[in-house]
Amino acid sequence: MQPTAWHAHERASLVHALTQAGPDAPTLCDGWQTRHLAAHMILREHQPWTQAGANGGPLHDWSDARLQDLAATALAPGGYAALLARIEQAPASWSPWSWAGNLVNLVEYFVHTEDVRRGTCVAGPGGSGGAGERARDLSPGLQDALWSQLRRGARLFYRRSPVGVVLVVPGGPRLAVKAPPTRPTDDGRLPGTVVVTGEVGELVLHAFGRGRHAGLTLQGDAADRAALDAVVPGPRSGG
Repeated sequence: MQPTAWHAHERASLVHALTQAGPDAPTLCDGWQTRHLAAHMILREHQPWTQAGANGGPLHDWSDARLQDLAATALAPGGYAALLARIEQAPASWSPWSWAGNLVNLVEYFVHTEDVRRGTCVAGPGGSGGAGERARDLSPGLQDALWSQLRRGARLFYRRSPVGVVLVVPGGPRLAVKAPPTRPTDDGRLPGTVVVTGEVGELVLHAFGRGRHAGLTLQGDAADRAALDAVVPGPRSGG
């Protein structure tokens, strides 16, 4: 039995969010408007070699220029709609981005959909991010698929955490991601564990650096929460 193609569901969700927002809306991706995020998704699937410097390094300027050029096409009449049409059309069946399915696409599309939705909220009157009421009502199947991907990558996502991390879904599963270090810190304090609680989608956002804009609670010693926050930002209130 083939797994449900939740990545296709989230592809449609992203296109809808981008359509509603328009080409110049802010996103949670620093320095990107919606047209830049749309360009990123197209380049990722159709010209992956242009992503060689996306995360910095000697090719960063070259990669950024490719993104900026494509994003600029959204400013022409009909240009933004053309970009969205390219996102809406899934890559060819032979493409790794097609047959890899949920494994490589689900979280990417989910997180970027929320980058658009919550970016607009943050920029609105009185917007400050971090509000659980902006979360979508996700189906149980989509939550299960997201949790599966979160479990798969959690150790990587929290590899830089200087404290222990446990993820908890209220009334649902929990995952011990990382044990606290056994060596004391420079000030002689032994690090503890931070318990991050929230719905599955909110935990995914935290793992991907969007915790400032997610509905979460963090429990643990204040120093431990601050240490985690320094590498994986969470709600400004600290839970």
